[in-house]
Amino acid sequence: MITFFISLIDFVAQLLTILIIVNSLLSFVLPPYHNARQLTDRIVNPLLKPIRRFVPPVQMVDFSPVILIILIQLVDWILVRILVSIY
Repeated sequence: MITFFISLIDFVAQLLTILIIVNSLLSFVLPPYHNARQLTDRIVNPLLKPIRRFVPPVQMVDFSPVILIILIQLVDWILVRILVSIY
């Protein structure tokens, strides 16, 4: 049972990481009104908004996706360690 939750947490963290990377790449090649970009924006932007309030772009480079990926990986690692210690 615990292994299921560990796998689920890892899967969600990996999926979010991939969506953030895809969203960042799509922002370079697709216009904002494209369906694929709007879909990823709807998923990723609510997660990026709080970070963007504290970390503004530096020289036109937005570091919030990188910070979000690091936070997701950190939360994933902490949750998995907690579950492993319980098991």
